[in-house]
Amino acid sequence: MSKQQLSFDHAMTVMRRLRGPGGCPWDAEQTHESLKRYLIEECYEVIEAIDKADDLLLCEELGDLLLQPLFHAAIAEERQAFTIEDVLQALSDKLIRRHPHVFGEQEIKTSEEQIANWEKIKKEEKGAERKSALAGIPPHLPSLMKAQKITEKAARVGFDWEHTDQVFAKVLEELHELEETMVERNEERMEAELGDLLFAIVNLGRFLSVNPEEALRKTIRRFESRFGYVEDALHVKGRNLKDADMDEMEALWQEAKKREQ
Repeated sequence: MSKQQLSFDHAMTVMRRLRGPGGCPWDAEQTHESLKRYLIEECYEVIEAIDKADDLLLCEELGDLLLQPLFHAAIAEERQAFTIEDVLQALSDKLIRRHPHVFGEQEIKTSEEQIANWEKIKKEEKGAERKSALAGIPPHLPSLMKAQKITEKAARVGFDWEHTDQVFAKVLEELHELEETMVERNEERMEAELGDLLFAIVNLGRFLSVNPEEALRKTIRRFESRFGYVEDALHVKGRNLKDADMDEMEALWQEAKKREQ
């Protein structure tokens, strides 16, 4: 038995022990439903470790993320629904089935061809379950990510713009329509037009090969960093944000931007 297999089996043994008699009360109480939030949290902590380019932290966070499928598999095993071995077997089978150019005779030369073939195989696997070209998108994805996946799927069946200029024009059009609703002060229409604008921007990001979820996340991080600089600079002077006017805060904000460069 390989070292990797021993380590994996050991982790699963530890998980079963935590759930079993004399184990941890908290672990024993968890259900598939109660663990959903932790699965999401761990995914974002892995992303944070990647952003920091910290290998030690990434190793730790990947372990925390791996805990989640082990946890769910242990719960399912207790119900005699499936085991972690079933999960791994299903994964291996899927990877082989969806890569016929690696494990079979099919020839695929580009990643674009592979994406199209992957979707084709998925559709064949699901059969009648997926009648819409937009089917298969998880309903609980963050909205920007979900919008991106929707536009990608629509584009694969030809429902798409031809040029980036057309998408940019659509963004400007939606911005103008939002401006009109602001004049009218129609809250329901403002919400709808703001949504249309965001959707158009997501589409523009796809044409620019920019991930909108990632772009916004990095912008938020920059905002937090610059805002913190403004707070700290004022604190050194024995003041706080309430003591400063907008011109002073803007000047400090520009200082923060220059420091980033």
